[in-house]
Amino acid sequence: MKYLVISDIHGVYEYAKKIDEIYIKENPDKIILLGDLFYNNLSSKNNDVELVYEILNKYSDIILCTNGNCDTPKDYEKCKFKFENNISIVIGNKRFFFTHGDKYNMYNIPDEIDILVYGHYHQHYIRKKDNILCVNPGSLSMPRGYCYNSYLTIDDSKFTIKDIEGNIIDEYRY
Repeated sequence: MKYLVISDIHGVYEYAKKIDEIYIKENPDKIILLGDLFYNNLSSKNNDVELVYEILNKYSDIILCTNGNCDTPKDYEKCKFKFENNISIVIGNKRFFFTHGDKYNMYNIPDEIDILVYGHYHQHYIRKKDNILCVNPGSLSMPRGYCYNSYLTIDDSKFTIKDIEGNIIDEYRY
């Protein structure tokens, strides 16, 4: 099974529309969204945010989603998929924990997991801490530091962080 992991879109249509291209290129079985899909009330001032809802809702039948600190009840109502606090699943015999990153991250790792995947920081990386693999796909639309606009793919044995053109930034076999 292949997963496409995207975080921190923040309602920016210019980058959200890239999801269609990425979906075709990657052909994932599931899409995991790590929150901050929108940007509090600022999104409502941007007419393009309605187009972001449309893009995401096209994939509602394959989306798993965590809520971010910038998503609001209005966003929950407009989306045809459910927002969870966290998502726990097993992939390739490893216990994965997906979350936004404002509560759980490499500085606050939940118990009984093998791999922690989170966004929030807008920086892509794959790091190990206390025997736990910590993975951040970065931000699709608003990267920080010297990072690229990016996303993550996961299959049964490998993580791949890519820029929005599909170029590999980092890869790790687990």
